Amino acid sequence: MQTTLSMPRALVSGKLPALSTKLLVLTLLFLSQWASADIFRPAYLELSQLDAERYDVLWRVPALPDNRRLAARVMFPENTQRVGEARSAIINNAWEERYEIEATGGLIDQQITIDGILGGATDVIVRVERQDGTTQLERLQPAEPVFTVTASPGPGEVALAYFVLGVEHILGGIDHLLFVLALLLLVGNLRRLVLTITAFTVAHSITLVCATLGWISLPGPPVEAVIALSIVFVAAEVIHEQQGRTSITARSPWIVAFGFGLLHGLGFAGALQEVGLPDTAIPVALLMFNVGVEAGQLLFVGGVVILAALLGRISRVPSALVKRVISYGIGSVAAFWTIERVAAFVQ
Repeated sequence: MQTTLSMPRALVSGKLPALSTKLLVLTLLFLSQWASADIFRPAYLELSQLDAERYDVLWRVPALPDNRRLAARVMFPENTQRVGEARSAIINNAWEERYEIEATGGLIDQQITIDGILGGATDVIVRVERQDGTTQLERLQPAEPVFTVTASPGPGEVALAYFVLGVEHILGGIDHLLFVLALLLLVGNLRRLVLTITAFTVAHSITLVCATLGWISLPGPPVEAVIALSIVFVAAEVIHEQQGRTSITARSPWIVAFGFGLLHGLGFAGALQEVGLPDTAIPVALLMFNVGVEAGQLLFVGGVVILAALLGRISRVPSALVKRVISYGIGSVAAFWTIERVAAFVQ
């Protein structure tokens, strides 16, 4: 006996056209808040230790429209001074600044603050490369843009840092989550859900490892565009299934999940390559980032299933209507992303 997963049950009200329109508008409004924040593009600070007191600094912030610069800067402690002139350039739609600093007594146990992101919409990834090859990794949010430089960490600290990064990346990656949500709408029971999510996991794990280690390489913008197109495809397949049009996607969703999962893995790898891997703990960091992605994905799937069950008890909206409206909303936003991303790299 198979356990069936369904959207909320309800009574048919007799006003489906008007209700459908309202639900579609609300869904699009809800999803549109992420329409311009779909790609993981944090600011990035890298400190590479040269000796006990000197560091090379790389500061990268996403470029605003018209190549304007985000008003954010790095605030070093009082014992720090810049050495020489800074070199600035726009590279890959981001402002990059490189310079060298000298900190009397070093930076260990010193606080560094990012000034100017409190009112912004971007996080900051921080990577500190020490002379011994170990790495400190931080993710700063606008509400708390400060971190403390620490001494060389143990393997446990590296594992925790990359696990948290993986969880935060998947939960902050609305395009990946919408793909998973579309798969959930397509899957009819628990067994098919397990097979589909497992296939997606295996596929993106393969390309995540291969791309991060440099075994395969594809340009980021086309990959992001095809990821958005994959969401459109699965959302359309949900609608086709409701219309009684069977396909291999409806019969065997795990096949589609595996194929598109390979692409999504390249997207995950792009985020991981943004911060890099510690030279002394590459296997641990790579494994824990992937585990973090899976943990975040399972949290999302569990949340959707629980929410659907709760709404099924209190909602009067027909389940089929909810499923159709959500599918149209997902497909519409993903279609916008596809056009936006294609336009970005063909200009």
